Amino acid sequence: MASFEVSTVDRLLAPLCDNKLEGSIPPALAGCRSLQALDLSHNSLTGSLPPDLFQLTNLTKLLLISNDISGFIPPEIGNCTSLIRIRLVGNKLSGQIPREIGFLDNLSFLDFSENSLKGSVPEEIGNCKAMQMLNLCNNTLRGNLPSSLSSLSRLEVLDLSLNPFNGQIPASYGQLASLNRLILSKNALSGSIPPTLGNCSSLQLLDLSSNELSENMPVELFDIQALDIALNLSWNVLSGVIPPQISALNKLSVLDLFHNQLGGDLLALSGLEKILQLSAAELAGNKGLCSLGHNSCFLSNAEGGGMSNSNVRRSWRLKLAITLLSVVTVSLAILGMLAVYRLRKMSREDNDSELGGGDLSAWKFTPFQKLNFSVEQILRCLVESNVIGKGCSGVVYRAQLENGEAIAVKKLWPTTLASQNFKSGGVRDSFSTEVKTLGSIRHKNIVKFLGCCWNQNTKLLMYDYMPNGSLGSVLHELGGGCLEWELRYKIVLDFGIAKLADDGDFARSSNTVAGSYGYIAPEYGYMMKITEKSDVYSFGVVVLEVLTGKQPIDPTIPDGLHIIDWVRQKRGNAEEVLDVSLHARPESEIEEMMQTIGVAISCVNPSPDDRPTMKDVAAMLKEIRHEIEEYQKVDMLLKDGEKLGTDNKSSDGGHSLYLQSNNTSFSASSLLHSSSSNTKNIGFN
Repeated sequence: MASFEVSTVDRLLAPLCDNKLEGSIPPALAGCRSLQALDLSHNSLTGSLPPDLFQLTNLTKLLLISNDISGFIPPEIGNCTSLIRIRLVGNKLSGQIPREIGFLDNLSFLDFSENSLKGSVPEEIGNCKAMQMLNLCNNTLRGNLPSSLSSLSRLEVLDLSLNPFNGQIPASYGQLASLNRLILSKNALSGSIPPTLGNCSSLQLLDLSSNELSENMPVELFDIQALDIALNLSWNVLSGVIPPQISALNKLSVLDLFHNQLGGDLLALSGLEKILQLSAAELAGNKGLCSLGHNSCFLSNAEGGGMSNSNVRRSWRLKLAITLLSVVTVSLAILGMLAVYRLRKMSREDNDSELGGGDLSAWKFTPFQKLNFSVEQILRCLVESNVIGKGCSGVVYRAQLENGEAIAVKKLWPTTLASQNFKSGGVRDSFSTEVKTLGSIRHKNIVKFLGCCWNQNTKLLMYDYMPNGSLGSVLHELGGGCLEWELRYKIVLDFGIAKLADDGDFARSSNTVAGSYGYIAPEYGYMMKITEKSDVYSFGVVVLEVLTGKQPIDPTIPDGLHIIDWVRQKRGNAEEVLDVSLHARPESEIEEMMQTIGVAISCVNPSPDDRPTMKDVAAMLKEIRHEIEEYQKVDMLLKDGEKLGTDNKSSDGGHSLYLQSNNTSFSASSLLHSSSSNTKNIGFN
């Protein structure tokens, strides 16, 4: 491979994915006995898979996504029983899937999609009891669907689409209680849809489109309460009427029955509340499927069908729609005026309370330091002229106290949830947990938390005031010129270590969003909670910000890209990625900075499970500079008590290895040689 020496792989601390590597995979990689993960994705590798590669007894993850690797999958793959994830998607592999794959007891993620594999799927694959995701789509696999897959009790995703499979769907697939996505589209499957699929109680998406399935839709399918993403039965030869039980799928977002032989009327679909815009296109091609009264039928476009209505009826509906629209518009205008009036009134009342016009006895005050000021002094300072910053979580004021000192007061934005649930204690408990976490942190690089005060409507957090600004102001307002690499490195490492000291209960799961746009992990959009891995993501964004000198959403980044996507595009060019003030540093320091960026990229992996823990991040950051004595505090915080230093540098595994891609992350040497129980916690894609 270009620019790659196998002899140095055990001490390589750089990404190997997306590096324009060419040539074949060196068989000598089999000599790297300590290797736990290998990611050569998104390169231009050719040749075949070296059989000796599967003699690596510690290899848990093999990623060769999007290359030009050809030939067969060697049967020696069955020897690598440590494999947990293997992704060979997007290559030119041919031949059959080896039966020896059934020996991989630990395999949980198998993706052979987008290749040219042929033959049948071996029944032995049913022996991989840990399997959670199986993707064999877009190959030339034939024969019947393997019934042995029904024994994979932990299987969550099964995608066998875009293959010429034939025969019937095994009724035993109904035993897959953990399955949430079943995709069997674009095959040649025939017969009826097995009613036993109704037993897949976790199923959220079912795609059986573009097959030759016939007979009636089984009513048992509509017992799956979890089915909320999509039900696609289009391009089959299903007959009969749409069962009225389909209305039980009241959470379903997408229903596609296009091009079948369904008949009857559409009354059964009236209960599907989430499918507000069920169009004719999703029901077309069913010659006998008509609306109530059989006045409008859904026919294929080729037959010139569609829903027909008389001009009189269309005109009447138009007039009715205009009338309703006018009434709604006037009503909304009146409601809007009332809402504005009420908000202004509430705002005046809140301001009066904050300025001391309310009942001060209703305020609660919890100090975390020795303080000599009162709530009344704080409230008098909460005026617009004292605002020094605003964010997604609140507005920050500079409060000048009577004793001459200044502090920063953060007033959290009020929320609808807080107003509804405050009396029940739900929000109060979340606020208390966050305050407890802030109060427990003692670190020279983290602003001191002084205390908090609150009443029923307002929550205030008090901090030391920083007259010289924050790290953000130094980076973005002063240009960051005073921050040399050594100082930036210590800030990043010290903050990573401080994250290890966070209160565990709060770090694991919180419904409180703390942070600004650009720093919050993407999974918050669907999980609606913050976890430890969400904090890892935010930390990764901060590290990128420290090294590039750019904000997460920076106007100088072209095309409106997020800093993460921009760094991934430019990561091979240090001059483009690093802050301009760092360009003149020695080559050795430039290398350290790029390695730190690699750690940050692993922290912002789109998949939370594939991000490292903060313990792993601290170990990787420390390893970059090997300043053992100065950073012995890292060793005390690592729970497994592993020795980080010269004692850990054995001849075979004492060097660091960090392999990662846009979709994967992997720790350094201190993690490579941790026990098997620890490596299970390392995020591998």
